[in-house]
Amino acid sequence: MQAESCACRRHSCLILKYVLNFSANLDLAFQALADPTRRAMVDRLVQGPASVSDLAKPLSISLPGVMQHLAVLEQSGLVRSEKVGRVRTCRIDPAAISAAERWLTERREEWERRLDRLGTFLDETKDED
Repeated sequence: MQAESCACRRHSCLILKYVLNFSANLDLAFQALADPTRRAMVDRLVQGPASVSDLAKPLSISLPGVMQHLAVLEQSGLVRSEKVGRVRTCRIDPAAISAAERWLTERREEWERRLDRLGTFLDETKDED
């Protein structure tokens, strides 16, 4: 019995650790996307990989500023980069984007269910009047 209890606690701890890590990663992703410059960089990278200089061209900030924004995007997990020779190429990490999209979809679906129930309730009470 004690072994079962211990195993359940370990399983619960693993689930909690996963949820906390997922939440932390999601927080970082949304914090990274809160900035319009970083959103513009993500929009560009959705089209395909790009070098840092290509990302910097349409932006009115310095190259070091672009690098700081890229660091935030990389820390959030939304963007990955690799350096080959003198060129650093950046690309979107689809898994991180999918996690944020999944979270948003779950919230939207929950609110749609709530609003559907409210609509049903209002239709039922309107018939009673």
